[in-house]
Amino acid sequence: MPSHDKPVNGQDNPSFFDLFDQTPPPPVLELDGKHGTRRLAKLRAAWKESWEEGGFLYQRWEEIFQARHGSWHEIANWIKGAGLLAGISLIVMMVDTAGDIASATLKGLSAAPATNAGDGSGLWGTVDQPIRLFLADQAAHLAVAPAALYAFWQLTGVLSLIGGFFRNSGARIAWGLFGCVTLAMVWSASPAGGRAAATGLAALMWALASIFALRGLTLRPIVHNHPPQFQPQFNPALHLHATLPAPTPSGDDYGDNIHPLQR
Repeated sequence: MPSHDKPVNGQDNPSFFDLFDQTPPPPVLELDGKHGTRRLAKLRAAWKESWEEGGFLYQRWEEIFQARHGSWHEIANWIKGAGLLAGISLIVMMVDTAGDIASATLKGLSAAPATNAGDGSGLWGTVDQPIRLFLADQAAHLAVAPAALYAFWQLTGVLSLIGGFFRNSGARIAWGLFGCVTLAMVWSASPAGGRAAATGLAALMWALASIFALRGLTLRPIVHNHPPQFQPQFNPALHLHATLPAPTPSGDDYGDNIHPLQR
């Protein structure tokens, strides 16, 4: 009998289709001329036998049950393959969905109508008005609407602020670049008489928002006190030096272990 699985208890583990092909039909159904009835009986017999201990489906179910408690190397190969295939399919679906969302967002920003520039009054208007004017002037030389540039500027600031609050390094770098670009736009588009005041006000607003974006950031050096990897080993040892007596002369009348008592 051909085997399609690992041996169980020293015996071959036949597959379900082998059991189906080799299972004889019931004797009563052999007298019946209906081919479909005999085939259905063989299918039922093969299904029942494959679920018995040591059968093909029984062994697969045991592998699934043991995979919950085993390591990656102990999991059956077919379970690994199915898991990897499902993971790759999920990643492809997520990337495709994210691409569609990003494409729709960019198209919406490009088709956004022009926003009202306002009169530039108030503290926020002093900073916001030069930014709108600067973006509108630059958009005249680009194939993009001023509203799309302004919306992208706002989106960058919001995402970098939120990411920096959660201590994301990339978001904090983006927040720093966002602040520098904003100050440059305010300085460039503000009136000459109030340029310094508008830029300073924008810097103060950005510094206040940085309290949240740079939460937990410190400039103090971090000192790691780790014990040395290789420590000298001190093994005290006691060394005893014994002095051996001189050999007895050849003409001595005393034995080797007996010596006269001398004062």
